[in-house]
Amino acid sequence: MAYDPKCEKYPYPIDTDKHYLVVKKNDGTVFDKDYPYIDKSKKFKFKQFFFRLLLFIIAFPVVRVRLGLKVNGKKNLKKHKETIKKGVVSISNHVHMWDNLALNAAIKKKMNVLSWAPDISGENGKMIRMIGGIPIPENDMRATVAYLKAVNGLLNEGGWLHIYAEGSMWEFYAPIRPLKRGAAYFAIKNDKPIIPMAFSYRKPGWIRRKIFKQIALLALNIGEPIYVNKDLPTYDEQEKDLTIRCHEELCRLAGIDPKENQYEPIFQNSKRVDYYTSEYGKGYKGSW
Repeated sequence: MAYDPKCEKYPYPIDTDKHYLVVKKNDGTVFDKDYPYIDKSKKFKFKQFFFRLLLFIIAFPVVRVRLGLKVNGKKNLKKHKETIKKGVVSISNHVHMWDNLALNAAIKKKMNVLSWAPDISGENGKMIRMIGGIPIPENDMRATVAYLKAVNGLLNEGGWLHIYAEGSMWEFYAPIRPLKRGAAYFAIKNDKPIIPMAFSYRKPGWIRRKIFKQIALLALNIGEPIYVNKDLPTYDEQEKDLTIRCHEELCRLAGIDPKENQYEPIFQNSKRVDYYTSEYGKGYKGSW
């Protein structure tokens, strides 16, 4: 069993897919049918190129040191590089404000990530867009159609789509929460594999714990691609089976026996399991 921080600092919500992060700003961006979910303009690409350059030079080294980041399983990416070139979906648990930077630092490839819309219109929105954030529109069918078309196009053009399949960020939370079916949908729709990646934790040393107040060190564990079972007769069966197998593999990669994980594999209005406390987030003042 991997190290479990059993953190009480953060106010994990009752519903396992809900956010607790408070976005303090809204710049008024409207995510409608005309929004460029995948921005292909020369201006955006130019800015993104220099932004990624700064990531490689400054941000990625800082992330590696600050998180104590270790990467396991990179050989799986090299082994399947020809498959990845044709477009791929990846999933992971979402456990830190910087874990998307950690993913990019580990993979070193351009990666797009589905993002909570308020984050894109919030105070960190421009940075999230530059690193590949795609907002998920809400309560607008025509916007959803445009968003799906853009994401499907990305995959069919050989792009990399990352999805935080649990639905929200819960910092330093160890169990793998139930997965939503979006990753399976995009994988089946576009005939692409899913690469499972899971963050696990290590107990920090005395200096990091006492001086820097660090809760845990992070490791990113990369698995082998998971493919849809086309022998199953219906789409619903394929989607359910793929989601369950992805959840089981995320558990294993995180150092958890799938049979001992606290949650069911598929999100069904799932609720938080209080396996070590029922009081979270006392005195919480934000994640920065």
